[in-house]
Amino acid sequence: MDPANGTGVEEFILLGFEVGQQKRFLLLVFFTVLYALTLAENLTIITLVVLDTHLARLPMYILLSNFSWLEMCYVSATVPRMLFDLTSPHGVISFPNCFIQFYVFFALGSTECFYLSAMALDRYLAICHPLRYPQIMSPNSCYGLVGSCWVIGFLWYLVPAVLISRLSFCGSNVIDHFLCDAGPILSLACPPQGAAPVVSQFCLNALIIGNMFFVVLSYSVVVNTLMKTSSQGSRMKAFSTISFHLLVVTLFYGSVAGMYLIPGGESQSAITKAVTLFYTAVTPFLNPMIYCLRNDQVKEALVRLLKRKGTV
Repeated sequence: MDPANGTGVEEFILLGFEVGQQKRFLLLVFFTVLYALTLAENLTIITLVVLDTHLARLPMYILLSNFSWLEMCYVSATVPRMLFDLTSPHGVISFPNCFIQFYVFFALGSTECFYLSAMALDRYLAICHPLRYPQIMSPNSCYGLVGSCWVIGFLWYLVPAVLISRLSFCGSNVIDHFLCDAGPILSLACPPQGAAPVVSQFCLNALIIGNMFFVVLSYSVVVNTLMKTSSQGSRMKAFSTISFHLLVVTLFYGSVAGMYLIPGGESQSAITKAVTLFYTAVTPFLNPMIYCLRNDQVKEALVRLLKRKGTV
């Protein structure tokens, strides 16, 4: 992507959080700690899956470890820049850097949408087709599915990002946000904006609605299958697993859909910043705890790893 606007705009100003110096410092400390914990949690999951031979063979944990890597990339696309801006009074960002962040942010978000669908597919196959599940979801198949999510995710929003980057910008160069997002950038573009807003919204609608529909359909079939065929003990165990998946899906899509699907979802800057902060910084912190808090296999793998280190 080669950002080339038709004006003399060379930089944008990210307003970020318009609070006093003391509150900025508190926000800096809080989000620095949150970011460090997020990286530590997700890195712990990756380490456990890589080092534990049992988990490394299970499709769900192959997907989970790669999801943790995705979450680390996703939170790193926005939070370090936000922390940097909290240390300085002027959040100046160059035109190319703004659009690089914009594209990477949306590419990783698109990848996460496809990834949540892949994890829903995994649960569907495991519960609805248990006999064929080991053959269908072999380790090679899992890695192929992971790679597909990354490739499609990074291609999905490429055209809208290029179209928006080639718009002309006039008047104010102030973005009332803490990151370079589609809505605030488009609000600064000179008319006519051509097909960029329509193509951008179409891609977002198709991405979010399509993946939400797939996830809801998959888990609906899973729940229906469990209610019909499983014994009470196995049913409760399966419901416990998918309930954590559904909680992660709800946290992500609940905030993202409110931002990008509801008309006027990006019009109130204070609410926009709060919601964006939730799904970019808070959700990646919560997801590892949600997936692993009551997961016996992860706890057992952690105990085995600690014992192995203790005997060395």
